[in-house]
Amino acid sequence: MINNILKHSLHFIILILLQVLIVRNIYLGSFIILFPYILFILFLPIELPKHLVLIFSFLTGVAIDLFYDTAGLHSASCTLIGYLRHFVLKFLSPREGYEDGRTPNSDNMGTVWFITYSGILIFIHHLCFFYLEIFRINEFFTTLLRVILSSIGTFGFIYILQFLFFKSGKQS
Repeated sequence: MINNILKHSLHFIILILLQVLIVRNIYLGSFIILFPYILFILFLPIELPKHLVLIFSFLTGVAIDLFYDTAGLHSASCTLIGYLRHFVLKFLSPREGYEDGRTPNSDNMGTVWFITYSGILIFIHHLCFFYLEIFRINEFFTTLLRVILSSIGTFGFIYILQFLFFKSGKQS
């Protein structure tokens, strides 16, 4: 139990520092913005209670908001995907259900499952974030293009990160 808490705390710190110190300084144009820190929310244990997922999601967003000075945009987006994560997991649930102690990554759940799971949540996060940021209807299609390109970029980055930072096998 303590080992799992330490492991997830270390993942949280690494991903926040990666976002704030490295990824924030990568410029891929105004249409592609990477948010790999949401990998922390995606990789929370499947059996974690919903209220804890919401709390961890909110705290992750607050941590990024503090560094980016975005006044709650990341908090709102992270809390939304933390809330919807349960429904996405339920929708994608295998017939026999999930094994206890599994982390939702491509090694444990399969590549197609992971692409679907993370793609849905990344897209929802970016949709919420960018539309709250712009908060204008006259730039709807420009913002939608930004959401799509940033989601693809973030997914690619997260897909690579999962292999670099998370070993295969049973995890919690």
